[in-house]
Amino acid sequence: MVSAILLAAGSGRRLNSPVCKPLVKICGRPLVFYSLRTLNEHPAIAEIVVVANQANRKAIADIISRYSFRKVKALVLGGRRRQDSVYNGLQAIDGKSKLVLIHDSARPFVRPVDLTNGIREARKYGAAILAVKPKATIKSSRPDNTVAHTFDRNKLWEVQTPQVFKKDILLAAFKRYSRDTVTDDASLVERSGKRVKVVEGSYRNIKVTTKEDLLLAGVILRGA
Repeated sequence: MVSAILLAAGSGRRLNSPVCKPLVKICGRPLVFYSLRTLNEHPAIAEIVVVANQANRKAIADIISRYSFRKVKALVLGGRRRQDSVYNGLQAIDGKSKLVLIHDSARPFVRPVDLTNGIREARKYGAAILAVKPKATIKSSRPDNTVAHTFDRNKLWEVQTPQVFKKDILLAAFKRYSRDTVTDDASLVERSGKRVKVVEGSYRNIKVTTKEDLLLAGVILRGA
């Protein structure tokens, strides 16, 4: 059984939007709609837990009802950190669930095939993440902003969501490293010594963070 956790508790400060980011509209529909639709329609996903914030919880509940996203089993509040929100979502999934798929509502264009591939590889390896090769050259710098190192981009990955894990592996990582602050769930699993499989995703799976991303999202939708 696969349970999906959809993170929709972000405020979207960098968007400078009067509404929370998951409620910002693209082509007439709120951002959170697109991820919900893809997750709801995927045959391998049995249930969805949506993590919201106090300000957008009612609006997201209305969206779930209006579009009949029947796989949504719970709507819970997020925490102070991203990983706290994930943990709150974990508490609401079905006890029979074997795999947990975590996705950001800020990535509205994840493809069904990428969900399928992530789930398949997580079943094999215990943990799998979507990622794409960076297009740009990546450098690190010294404190004075001179170049310290140029990385071989053929060995680098720009990580996306969804990230998929066997539930027991993810829960064990949270239990052991919950005090550590990380930017993605795979980092906790990596710290526990587990191998994480990288699954090549799509450049279309953008994260909407800035106004420029919002414009690009509109272009992608209109060209779909």
